[in-house]
Amino acid sequence: MGEQSVGRHRSGAQSERHRRRSTTLSDRRALLHDDELGSGVIARPTAREARDSDPHGHVHGHGHGASVRVDRRSALALWLALAPMLLATVVGLVLLWPNAAELPERMPYFAEGAGSTHATASAAPDAETALVPARLDDGTAIEVVVPPEAMGQIGDGDRLRVFDVPEAAGYGSSYVFVDFARELPLALLALVFVGVVVAVARWRGLAALAGLAGAFVAIVGFALPALLSGQPALPVALVTASVVMCIVLYVAHGFSTRTTTALLGTLIGLAITAAVAWAATSGVRIMGTSSEESQLLFQQFGLDLSDVFMCGLVLAGMGVLNDVTITQASAVWELREVAPRASRRELFRRAMRIGRDHIASTVYTIAFAYVGAALPLLLVMWLTIAPFDLQLTTGEVVEEIVRTLVGSIGLVLAIPVTTAIAALVVPGAADADAPVEAAATPRLVASP
Repeated sequence: MGEQSVGRHRSGAQSERHRRRSTTLSDRRALLHDDELGSGVIARPTAREARDSDPHGHVHGHGHGASVRVDRRSALALWLALAPMLLATVVGLVLLWPNAAELPERMPYFAEGAGSTHATASAAPDAETALVPARLDDGTAIEVVVPPEAMGQIGDGDRLRVFDVPEAAGYGSSYVFVDFARELPLALLALVFVGVVVAVARWRGLAALAGLAGAFVAIVGFALPALLSGQPALPVALVTASVVMCIVLYVAHGFSTRTTTALLGTLIGLAITAAVAWAATSGVRIMGTSSEESQLLFQQFGLDLSDVFMCGLVLAGMGVLNDVTITQASAVWELREVAPRASRRELFRRAMRIGRDHIASTVYTIAFAYVGAALPLLLVMWLTIAPFDLQLTTGEVVEEIVRTLVGSIGLVLAIPVTTAIAALVVPGAADADAPVEAAATPRLVASP
Protein backbone atom coordinates (compact mmCIF):
# COMPACT_ATOMS: atom_id res chain seq x y z
CA MET A 1 0.00 0.00 0.00
CA GLY A 2 2.85 2.38 0.86
CA GLU A 3 4.51 1.81 -2.52
CA GLN A 4 1.21 2.34 -4.31
CA SER A 5 0.70 5.61 -2.42
CA VAL A 6 4.19 6.76 -3.33
CA GLY A 7 3.55 5.80 -6.99
CA ARG A 8 0.28 7.74 -7.06
CA HIS A 9 2.01 10.71 -5.46
CA ARG A 10 4.80 10.69 -8.07
CA SER A 11 2.31 10.28 -10.92
CA GLY A 12 0.27 13.19 -9.60
CA ALA A 13 3.38 15.35 -9.30
CA GLN A 14 4.41 14.54 -12.90
CA SER A 15 0.92 15.35 -14.14
CA GLU A 16 0.98 18.64 -12.27
CA ARG A 17 4.38 19.55 -13.77
CA HIS A 18 3.11 18.68 -17.25
CA ARG A 19 -0.03 20.76 -16.69
CA ARG A 20 2.04 23.74 -15.50
CA ARG A 21 4.35 23.52 -18.52
CA SER A 22 1.41 23.32 -20.91
CA THR A 23 -0.24 26.22 -19.14
CA THR A 24 2.97 28.26 -19.37
CA LEU A 25 3.19 27.62 -23.10
CA SER A 26 -0.46 28.55 -23.57
CA ASP A 27 0.06 31.74 -21.56
CA ARG A 28 3.02 32.66 -23.74
CA ARG A 29 0.95 32.17 -26.87
CA ALA A 30 -1.91 34.16 -25.41
CA LEU A 31 0.50 36.96 -24.53
CA LEU A 32 1.79 36.94 -28.09
CA HIS A 33 -1.73 37.14 -29.50
CA ASP A 34 -3.10 39.70 -27.07
CA ASP A 35 -0.05 41.94 -27.38
CA GLU A 36 -0.55 42.35 -31.16
CA LEU A 37 2.39 40.33 -32.41
CA GLY A 38 4.63 41.37 -29.58
CA SER A 39 4.61 45.14 -29.26
CA GLY A 40 5.77 44.33 -25.74
CA VAL A 41 7.54 40.97 -25.52
CA ILE A 42 7.67 38.39 -28.31
CA ALA A 43 8.84 35.02 -27.14
CA ARG A 44 8.77 31.92 -29.27
CA PRO A 45 8.37 28.64 -27.45
CA THR A 46 11.65 26.86 -27.02
CA ALA A 47 12.26 23.34 -28.30
CA ARG A 48 11.90 21.96 -24.77
CA GLU A 49 8.57 23.72 -24.26
CA ALA A 50 7.37 22.40 -27.60
CA ARG A 51 8.26 18.83 -26.59
CA ASP A 52 6.53 19.25 -23.24
CA SER A 53 3.35 20.52 -24.91
CA ASP A 54 3.27 17.65 -27.41
CA PRO A 55 2.19 14.36 -25.86
CA HIS A 56 4.26 12.48 -28.46
CA GLY A 57 7.39 14.52 -27.84
CA HIS A 58 7.58 15.74 -31.47
CA VAL A 59 8.76 19.19 -32.46
CA HIS A 60 7.03 20.62 -35.52
CA GLY A 61 8.72 23.03 -37.90
CA HIS A 62 12.30 23.51 -39.00
CA GLY A 63 12.83 27.24 -38.72
CA HIS A 64 12.83 29.84 -41.49
CA GLY A 65 9.08 29.60 -41.71
CA ALA A 66 9.08 25.91 -42.57
CA SER A 67 6.18 25.24 -40.19
CA VAL A 68 3.97 27.68 -42.15
CA ARG A 69 2.18 25.54 -44.71
CA VAL A 70 0.55 27.26 -47.67
CA ASP A 71 -2.65 25.64 -48.86
CA ARG A 72 -2.91 24.46 -52.45
CA ARG A 73 -5.52 27.04 -53.40
CA SER A 74 -3.28 29.96 -52.43
CA ALA A 75 -0.27 28.42 -54.14
CA LEU A 76 -2.30 27.84 -57.30
CA ALA A 77 -3.58 31.42 -57.30
CA LEU A 78 -0.01 32.67 -56.89
CA TRP A 79 1.21 30.65 -59.87
CA LEU A 80 -1.77 31.68 -61.98
CA ALA A 81 -0.84 35.31 -61.37
CA LEU A 82 2.84 34.67 -62.12
CA ALA A 83 2.38 32.41 -65.16
CA PRO A 84 1.44 35.17 -67.67
CA MET A 85 4.55 37.13 -66.70
CA LEU A 86 6.81 34.12 -67.12
CA LEU A 87 5.14 33.28 -70.43
CA ALA A 88 5.68 36.85 -71.62
CA THR A 89 9.34 36.54 -70.63
CA VAL A 90 9.81 33.39 -72.68
CA VAL A 91 8.01 34.91 -75.68
CA GLY A 92 10.08 38.06 -75.32
CA LEU A 93 13.30 36.06 -75.30
CA VAL A 94 12.33 34.36 -78.54
CA LEU A 95 11.16 37.52 -80.31
CA LEU A 96 13.95 39.80 -79.09
CA TRP A 97 16.83 37.35 -79.35
CA PRO A 98 19.59 39.17 -81.28
CA ASN A 99 20.42 38.02 -84.77
CA ALA A 100 24.17 37.81 -85.38
CA ALA A 101 23.72 39.34 -88.84
CA GLU A 102 22.12 42.45 -87.30
CA LEU A 103 24.90 43.12 -84.81
CA PRO A 104 27.33 45.93 -85.72
CA GLU A 105 30.93 45.07 -86.47
CA ARG A 106 33.04 45.13 -83.35
CA MET A 107 35.82 47.69 -83.00
CA PRO A 108 39.45 46.53 -82.68
CA TYR A 109 41.03 47.72 -79.46
CA PHE A 110 44.55 47.97 -80.88
CA ALA A 111 45.61 49.71 -84.05
CA GLU A 112 47.42 47.64 -86.62
CA GLY A 113 50.91 46.77 -85.40
CA ALA A 114 50.19 47.76 -81.77
CA GLY A 115 50.00 45.45 -78.78
CA SER A 116 49.74 45.31 -75.01
CA THR A 117 52.23 44.04 -72.46
CA HIS A 118 53.28 44.42 -68.81
CA ALA A 119 56.35 46.16 -67.40
CA THR A 120 57.77 46.97 -63.97
CA ALA A 121 58.92 50.51 -63.27
CA SER A 122 62.57 50.82 -62.20
CA ALA A 123 62.32 54.39 -60.89
CA ALA A 124 60.07 57.42 -60.80
CA PRO A 125 59.32 59.20 -64.11
CA ASP A 126 61.62 61.95 -65.34
CA ALA A 127 59.62 65.20 -65.26
CA GLU A 128 61.60 66.71 -68.17
CA THR A 129 61.44 63.83 -70.62
CA ALA A 130 58.13 62.33 -69.36
CA LEU A 131 59.81 58.90 -69.52
CA VAL A 132 60.05 56.22 -66.84
CA PRO A 133 62.64 53.41 -66.99
CA ALA A 134 61.09 49.96 -66.77
CA ARG A 135 61.67 46.29 -67.53
CA LEU A 136 59.47 43.92 -69.45
CA ASP A 137 58.66 40.53 -67.95
CA ASP A 138 61.44 38.97 -70.04
CA GLY A 139 64.00 41.37 -68.52
CA THR A 140 64.29 43.75 -71.46
CA ALA A 141 65.03 47.33 -70.34
CA ILE A 142 62.71 49.90 -71.89
CA GLU A 143 61.48 53.45 -71.38
CA VAL A 144 57.78 54.20 -71.13
CA VAL A 145 56.09 57.46 -72.16
CA VAL A 146 54.00 58.73 -69.23
CA PRO A 147 51.09 61.22 -69.59
CA PRO A 148 51.05 64.26 -67.26
CA GLU A 149 48.21 62.97 -65.04
CA ALA A 150 50.22 59.85 -64.13
CA MET A 151 53.59 61.50 -63.48
CA GLY A 152 53.17 61.68 -59.71
CA GLN A 153 51.55 58.26 -59.38
CA ILE A 154 54.28 55.93 -60.67
CA GLY A 155 57.12 54.73 -58.45
CA ASP A 156 59.84 52.11 -58.36
CA GLY A 157 58.42 48.58 -58.50
CA ASP A 158 54.97 49.52 -59.81
CA ARG A 159 53.44 47.12 -62.31
CA LEU A 160 52.43 48.94 -65.48
CA ARG A 161 50.17 48.10 -68.40
CA VAL A 162 51.86 49.53 -71.51
CA PHE A 163 51.02 49.63 -75.20
CA ASP A 164 53.68 49.06 -77.81
CA VAL A 165 52.75 51.66 -80.43
CA PRO A 166 55.33 52.16 -83.18
CA GLU A 167 53.85 55.55 -84.09
CA ALA A 168 54.67 56.84 -80.58
CA ALA A 169 58.43 56.51 -81.09
CA GLY A 170 58.58 60.21 -81.86
CA TYR A 171 57.82 60.95 -78.20
CA GLY A 172 60.99 59.14 -77.10
CA SER A 173 59.76 55.54 -76.92
CA SER A 174 57.28 53.25 -78.64
CA TYR A 175 56.04 52.07 -75.22
CA VAL A 176 53.19 54.17 -73.80
CA PHE A 177 51.76 53.96 -70.29
CA VAL A 178 48.06 53.07 -70.35
CA ASP A 179 47.27 52.16 -66.77
CA PHE A 180 48.49 50.23 -63.77
CA ALA A 181 48.40 46.44 -63.95
CA ARG A 182 45.60 45.56 -61.54
CA GLU A 183 44.98 41.86 -62.19
CA LEU A 184 46.57 40.58 -58.98
CA PRO A 185 45.02 43.05 -56.48
CA LEU A 186 41.62 42.68 -58.13
CA ALA A 187 41.84 38.89 -57.96
CA LEU A 188 42.82 39.06 -54.27
CA LEU A 189 39.96 41.45 -53.52
CA ALA A 190 37.51 39.15 -55.30
CA LEU A 191 38.79 36.15 -53.33
CA VAL A 192 38.38 38.07 -50.07
CA PHE A 193 34.83 39.00 -51.07
CA VAL A 194 33.93 35.40 -51.91
CA GLY A 195 35.56 34.15 -48.71
CA VAL A 196 33.69 36.65 -46.52
CA VAL A 197 30.34 35.92 -48.18
CA VAL A 198 30.75 32.16 -47.88
CA ALA A 199 32.10 32.37 -44.31
CA VAL A 200 29.20 34.48 -43.08
CA ALA A 201 26.30 33.27 -45.24
CA ARG A 202 27.67 29.75 -45.92
CA TRP A 203 25.73 27.82 -48.56
CA ARG A 204 23.24 30.66 -48.94
CA GLY A 205 26.08 33.04 -49.76
CA LEU A 206 27.59 30.58 -52.24
CA ALA A 207 24.19 30.23 -53.90
CA ALA A 208 23.90 34.03 -54.12
CA LEU A 209 27.27 34.20 -55.88
CA ALA A 210 26.15 31.52 -58.33
CA GLY A 211 22.96 33.48 -59.00
CA LEU A 212 24.99 36.64 -59.56
CA ALA A 213 27.16 34.85 -62.12
CA GLY A 214 24.04 33.61 -63.91
CA ALA A 215 22.63 37.13 -63.95
CA PHE A 216 25.73 38.51 -65.66
CA VAL A 217 25.55 35.74 -68.23
CA ALA A 218 21.97 36.82 -69.04
CA ILE A 219 22.97 40.49 -69.34
CA VAL A 220 26.06 39.89 -71.47
CA GLY A 221 24.52 37.11 -73.54
CA PHE A 222 21.14 38.71 -74.23
CA ALA A 223 20.64 42.32 -73.14
CA LEU A 224 23.76 43.90 -74.62
CA PRO A 225 23.57 42.17 -78.03
CA ALA A 226 19.82 42.84 -78.22
CA LEU A 227 20.33 46.57 -77.67
CA LEU A 228 23.17 46.72 -80.18
CA SER A 229 21.07 44.90 -82.78
CA GLY A 230 18.39 47.60 -82.54
CA GLN A 231 15.75 45.82 -80.45
CA PRO A 232 13.41 48.13 -78.46
CA ALA A 233 15.06 49.04 -75.18
CA LEU A 234 12.14 48.79 -72.77
CA PRO A 235 11.04 45.24 -73.72
CA VAL A 236 14.70 44.16 -73.66
CA ALA A 237 15.06 45.61 -70.17
CA LEU A 238 11.92 43.91 -68.84
CA VAL A 239 12.77 40.51 -70.33
CA THR A 240 16.34 40.71 -69.04
CA ALA A 241 15.22 41.78 -65.58
CA SER A 242 12.65 38.98 -65.42
CA VAL A 243 15.21 36.34 -66.40
CA VAL A 244 17.77 37.71 -63.96
CA MET A 245 15.30 37.81 -61.08
CA CYS A 246 14.20 34.22 -61.70
CA ILE A 247 17.83 33.13 -61.60
CA VAL A 248 18.88 35.19 -58.60
CA LEU A 249 15.86 34.58 -56.38
CA TYR A 250 15.49 30.84 -56.87
CA VAL A 251 19.22 30.10 -56.81
CA ALA A 252 19.93 32.26 -53.76
CA HIS A 253 16.76 31.67 -51.73
CA GLY A 254 15.54 28.28 -52.88
CA PHE A 255 12.39 27.17 -54.66
CA SER A 256 9.52 27.91 -52.29
CA THR A 257 6.21 29.72 -52.14
CA ARG A 258 7.86 32.51 -50.20
CA THR A 259 10.45 33.04 -52.95
CA THR A 260 7.74 32.87 -55.62
CA THR A 261 5.82 35.56 -53.74
CA ALA A 262 8.92 37.76 -53.73
CA LEU A 263 9.40 37.09 -57.45
CA LEU A 264 5.85 38.17 -58.27
CA GLY A 265 6.28 41.34 -56.23
CA THR A 266 9.62 42.02 -57.91
CA LEU A 267 8.20 41.64 -61.41
CA ILE A 268 5.32 43.97 -60.59
CA GLY A 269 7.82 46.44 -59.17
CA LEU A 270 9.92 46.20 -62.34
CA ALA A 271 6.84 46.88 -64.47
CA ILE A 272 6.11 49.97 -62.37
CA THR A 273 9.75 51.07 -62.66
CA ALA A 274 9.64 50.62 -66.44
CA ALA A 275 6.47 52.71 -66.74
CA VAL A 276 7.91 55.49 -64.56
CA ALA A 277 11.22 55.33 -66.47
CA TRP A 278 9.42 55.75 -69.79
CA ALA A 279 7.37 58.68 -68.51
CA ALA A 280 10.38 60.35 -66.88
CA THR A 281 12.68 59.90 -69.88
CA SER A 282 10.05 61.30 -72.24
CA GLY A 283 8.85 64.09 -69.95
CA VAL A 284 12.28 65.35 -68.89
CA ARG A 285 13.64 64.86 -72.44
CA ILE A 286 16.68 62.81 -71.48
CA MET A 287 19.11 62.59 -74.42
CA GLY A 288 21.62 60.27 -72.73
CA THR A 289 24.64 62.01 -74.26
CA SER A 290 26.40 62.97 -71.04
CA SER A 291 29.29 60.46 -71.27
CA GLU A 292 31.97 59.82 -73.88
CA GLU A 293 30.83 56.21 -74.21
CA SER A 294 27.29 57.33 -75.02
CA GLN A 295 28.54 59.71 -77.68
CA LEU A 296 30.61 56.91 -79.21
CA LEU A 297 27.56 54.63 -79.36
CA PHE A 298 25.60 57.38 -81.11
CA GLN A 299 28.29 58.46 -83.55
CA GLN A 300 29.61 55.03 -84.50
CA PHE A 301 26.49 52.86 -84.24
CA GLY A 302 23.54 55.27 -84.27
CA LEU A 303 21.93 53.94 -81.07
CA ASP A 304 19.03 55.84 -79.52
CA LEU A 305 20.73 56.98 -76.32
CA SER A 306 17.50 57.89 -74.55
CA ASP A 307 16.36 54.28 -75.00
CA VAL A 308 19.69 53.03 -73.67
CA PHE A 309 19.30 55.30 -70.66
CA MET A 310 15.77 54.03 -70.06
CA CYS A 311 16.95 50.41 -70.22
CA GLY A 312 19.65 51.26 -67.70
CA LEU A 313 17.04 52.64 -65.29
CA VAL A 314 15.16 49.34 -65.24
CA LEU A 315 18.28 47.20 -64.88
CA ALA A 316 19.62 49.45 -62.12
CA GLY A 317 16.43 48.90 -60.11
CA MET A 318 16.72 45.10 -60.05
CA GLY A 319 19.03 44.77 -57.06
CA VAL A 320 17.13 47.12 -54.76
CA LEU A 321 13.75 45.62 -55.72
CA ASN A 322 15.05 42.13 -55.05
CA ASP A 323 16.23 43.27 -51.64
CA VAL A 324 12.96 44.81 -50.48
CA THR A 325 10.63 42.15 -51.92
CA ILE A 326 12.41 39.16 -50.41
CA THR A 327 12.59 41.01 -47.09
CA GLN A 328 8.87 41.76 -47.08
CA ALA A 329 7.88 38.24 -48.07
CA SER A 330 10.11 36.81 -45.34
CA ALA A 331 8.69 39.27 -42.80
CA VAL A 332 5.12 38.12 -43.46
CA TRP A 333 6.11 34.45 -43.23
CA GLU A 334 7.98 34.94 -39.96
CA LEU A 335 5.13 36.97 -38.47
CA ARG A 336 2.69 34.21 -39.38
CA GLU A 337 4.93 31.63 -37.73
CA VAL A 338 5.11 33.48 -34.41
CA ALA A 339 1.51 34.72 -34.56
CA PRO A 340 -0.63 31.97 -36.12
CA ARG A 341 -3.90 33.60 -34.95
CA ALA A 342 -3.25 37.08 -36.37
CA SER A 343 -5.52 38.20 -39.19
CA ARG A 344 -4.20 38.87 -42.68
CA ARG A 345 -4.90 42.58 -42.17
CA GLU A 346 -2.81 42.53 -39.01
CA LEU A 347 0.03 40.71 -40.78
CA PHE A 348 -0.01 43.30 -43.55
CA ARG A 349 -0.06 46.18 -41.09
CA ARG A 350 2.84 44.81 -39.04
CA ALA A 351 4.91 43.86 -42.07
CA MET A 352 4.43 47.33 -43.51
CA ARG A 353 6.01 48.76 -40.37
CA ILE A 354 9.12 46.83 -41.33
CA GLY A 355 8.68 47.96 -44.93
CA ARG A 356 8.51 51.64 -44.00
CA ASP A 357 11.81 51.36 -42.15
CA HIS A 358 13.24 49.61 -45.19
CA ILE A 359 11.95 52.36 -47.47
CA ALA A 360 13.56 55.05 -45.35
CA SER A 361 16.96 53.36 -45.36
CA THR A 362 16.91 52.23 -49.00
CA VAL A 363 15.87 55.57 -50.46
CA TYR A 364 18.85 57.42 -49.05
CA THR A 365 21.08 54.45 -49.84
CA ILE A 366 20.22 54.90 -53.53
CA ALA A 367 20.75 58.66 -53.29
CA PHE A 368 24.14 58.28 -51.60
CA ALA A 369 25.25 55.70 -54.14
CA TYR A 370 24.56 58.11 -56.99
CA VAL A 371 26.22 60.97 -55.10
CA GLY A 372 29.37 58.87 -54.78
CA ALA A 373 29.32 57.96 -58.46
CA ALA A 374 28.78 61.58 -59.52
CA LEU A 375 31.22 63.16 -57.06
CA PRO A 376 33.56 64.63 -59.74
CA LEU A 377 30.55 66.23 -61.40
CA LEU A 378 29.41 67.72 -58.08
CA LEU A 379 32.88 69.15 -57.47
CA VAL A 380 32.85 70.84 -60.88
CA MET A 381 29.38 72.23 -60.16
CA TRP A 382 30.57 73.64 -56.84
CA LEU A 383 33.51 75.34 -58.54
CA THR A 384 31.39 76.80 -61.32
CA ILE A 385 29.67 80.16 -60.84
CA ALA A 386 26.30 79.66 -62.52
CA PRO A 387 22.61 79.92 -61.63
CA PHE A 388 21.52 76.99 -59.49
CA ASP A 389 18.54 76.13 -61.66
CA LEU A 390 20.80 76.02 -64.71
CA GLN A 391 23.25 73.63 -63.05
CA LEU A 392 20.43 71.47 -61.72
CA THR A 393 18.83 71.00 -65.13
CA THR A 394 21.92 70.22 -67.23
CA GLY A 395 21.92 66.81 -68.90
CA GLU A 396 24.55 65.22 -66.64
CA VAL A 397 22.82 66.28 -63.41
CA VAL A 398 19.32 65.48 -64.62
CA GLU A 399 20.32 61.94 -65.51
CA GLU A 400 21.52 61.30 -61.95
CA ILE A 401 18.38 62.87 -60.47
CA VAL A 402 16.10 60.81 -62.71
CA ARG A 403 18.00 57.61 -61.82
CA THR A 404 17.51 58.30 -58.12
CA LEU A 405 13.84 59.23 -58.34
CA VAL A 406 12.77 56.46 -60.72
CA GLY A 407 14.54 53.77 -58.70
CA SER A 408 13.06 55.09 -55.46
CA ILE A 409 9.50 55.20 -56.83
CA GLY A 410 9.75 51.62 -58.04
CA LEU A 411 11.01 50.21 -54.75
CA VAL A 412 8.59 52.23 -52.61
CA LEU A 413 5.58 50.92 -54.55
CA ALA A 414 6.94 47.37 -54.66
CA ILE A 415 6.91 47.09 -50.87
CA PRO A 416 3.14 47.35 -50.25
CA VAL A 417 2.45 45.25 -53.35
CA THR A 418 4.72 42.41 -52.20
CA THR A 419 3.47 42.65 -48.62
CA ALA A 420 -0.15 42.42 -49.76
CA ILE A 421 0.60 39.39 -51.96
CA ALA A 422 2.42 37.65 -49.12
CA ALA A 423 -0.40 38.38 -46.65
CA LEU A 424 -2.90 36.83 -49.09
CA VAL A 425 -0.79 33.77 -49.89
CA VAL A 426 0.36 32.90 -46.37
CA PRO A 427 -2.08 30.64 -44.46
CA GLY A 428 -5.00 32.30 -42.74
CA ALA A 429 -5.40 32.79 -39.01
CA ALA A 430 -5.47 29.57 -37.00
CA ASP A 431 -8.49 28.62 -34.90
CA ALA A 432 -8.10 29.92 -31.36
CA ASP A 433 -8.94 26.48 -29.98
CA ALA A 434 -6.71 24.56 -32.38
CA PRO A 435 -3.26 23.38 -31.27
CA VAL A 436 -0.44 25.61 -32.46
CA GLU A 437 2.69 24.11 -33.97
CA ALA A 438 5.87 25.30 -32.32
CA ALA A 439 9.06 25.92 -34.22
CA ALA A 440 12.28 24.43 -32.89
CA THR A 441 14.11 27.74 -32.94
CA PRO A 442 15.68 29.87 -30.20
CA ARG A 443 13.32 32.15 -28.33
CA LEU A 444 13.23 35.75 -29.45
CA VAL A 445 12.88 38.39 -26.78
CA ALA A 446 12.30 42.02 -27.67
CA SER A 447 12.45 44.83 -25.17
CA PRO A 448 9.18 46.66 -24.52
